[in-house]
Amino acid sequence: MIEFFRFMKTIHVVGARPQFVKAAMVSRALEKKGISGKEFFLHTGQHYSENMSQLFFNELELPEPDINLEIGG
Repeated sequence: MIEFFRFMKTIHVVGARPQFVKAAMVSRALEKKGISGKEFFLHTGQHYSENMSQLFFNELELPEPDINLEIGG
């Protein structure tokens, strides 16, 4: 079954704290299972503070987003 998912693509849509936490957990689970497909991070930019948003990426060790919509609060 893992072989089927080995090269899948995953998109994480993040913008608020719960999505950041969930994306980090899913990303680590994929890595642990050896699923090496491409992960894309789309940041809605909805958080009021860019510093707070960057803090989530840093603290949860997430890669910089591939796309940032910069929607704002």
